[in-house]
Amino acid sequence: MMKRVKVQQARDEPYVGVNIGTDISNLLPPAQLVSFLQQQKVTHIRLYDADPDILKALSKTKIRVIISVPNNQILGIGSSNTTAANWVNRNVVAYYPDTLITAVAVGDEVLTTVPSLSSMLMPAIEALYSALVASNLHTQIKISTPHASNIILDPFPPSQAYFNETLAPVIVQLLQFLSRTGSPLMMNLYPYYVFMQNKGVVPLDNSLFKPLTPSKEMVDPNTLLHYTNVLDAMIDSAYSSMKNLNVSDVLVLVTETGWPSKGDAKEPYATIDNADTYNSNLIKHIFDRSGTPFHPEVTSSVYIYELFNEDLRSSPVSEAHWGLFYANSTPVYLLHVSGSGEFLANDTTNQTFCVAMDGVDGKTLQTALDWACGPGRANCSEIQPGESCYSPNNVKNHASYAFDSYYEKQGRAGGSCDFKGVAIITTTDPSHGTCVFPGSKIISNRTDAVVNSTNATSEADTSRFIGTRPYKDSFWGLVLGIMLYVNIL
Repeated sequence: MMKRVKVQQARDEPYVGVNIGTDISNLLPPAQLVSFLQQQKVTHIRLYDADPDILKALSKTKIRVIISVPNNQILGIGSSNTTAANWVNRNVVAYYPDTLITAVAVGDEVLTTVPSLSSMLMPAIEALYSALVASNLHTQIKISTPHASNIILDPFPPSQAYFNETLAPVIVQLLQFLSRTGSPLMMNLYPYYVFMQNKGVVPLDNSLFKPLTPSKEMVDPNTLLHYTNVLDAMIDSAYSSMKNLNVSDVLVLVTETGWPSKGDAKEPYATIDNADTYNSNLIKHIFDRSGTPFHPEVTSSVYIYELFNEDLRSSPVSEAHWGLFYANSTPVYLLHVSGSGEFLANDTTNQTFCVAMDGVDGKTLQTALDWACGPGRANCSEIQPGESCYSPNNVKNHASYAFDSYYEKQGRAGGSCDFKGVAIITTTDPSHGTCVFPGSKIISNRTDAVVNSTNATSEADTSRFIGTRPYKDSFWGLVLGIMLYVNIL
């Protein structure tokens, strides 16, 4: 069982990638974006289009990229083999192998978001595949299409899950294609929305990968398998749904998952702490290679949604707050993934900064600040009026910057963060907004951030339907299913 998947898993280590959306007012220029990805040790990215400037900038790097056909191009590609061939020549052949394109994602959640295109999805996929065959790239580059989790009905317990029967004509063809070409089933899976729709039934800890006592583990009554987190259960519901259609050799690839760091009053669990916990634990979980209860031998790779906050996205508030970083590359929060490799270098578990202590009177801090910027020879240029770290204009902020500059100049030596008892060492990066502290590993974009001229008009923007992300993980029948599914004390 799962023979081909096992072979693929042995060949390809599971990884964590990131999605890069472009609804951003000041997206990093492509060259800086790629430099930032390299610094953060990001090895896999997914784009919602095939941006030529980004693909050029990725050339000769080791970063692997999934490019996408926007939903609004599916009709044309599915209707014309010539259009499909031109798309492949323009967006794949022109860059590969210098740019490591690993897959083409055809549309995004087509079956549930734009069902009118459902009949054209497989013709588009087959036409693009034929174009890859003609270019002899069909073994190196896979083709699939990302789905929302609500293509699966009765997902809890996972052993009872099945694909929505109204979608069967397309799903069956797709799975046959994926099996034949060794391509993955792409799924966008959000435990956040499962939790939000079922508060009081699905515990928060299960959604965040937090350690559980046996009594809190979810148990599938049919298989007696224990589930310690919601994402594994969602992945296994996809495997069970495929099994019900006699497909057992297709790997699940999680093309989107994440947790928002901010929401409105209706989303009180969209917090920095919860987002940090989810994504940090997600990364550890994947790198632990523990698989799922149904398939412990197979660990699905995942793409975190998303790299940057997309400030141009509309309501609800959470839509603009899924990113790990702000657009200027400073972190929204600092992941804690020590021991899980070098992925995402914004983990500062072993990184320290020197900042002003709370509760110190302004006069004492000013004296220490004057010394740091004078005899201490700290670099205080960035806290001058008009510079990036001038705001907030208060002595504590300015002193913290100066203290950290001195601390860095002294090589973080013992005793270099004291300033007569008014400074303290912290592992939390004090960088904020456009202000990047001297000890931060984050790339500064203070002077040369420019507006990406393609942001507002890119085809990806028109095909990503604003407002469809909330509640797209509609696990029908979840409440009833999970009541059977929760371990009986």
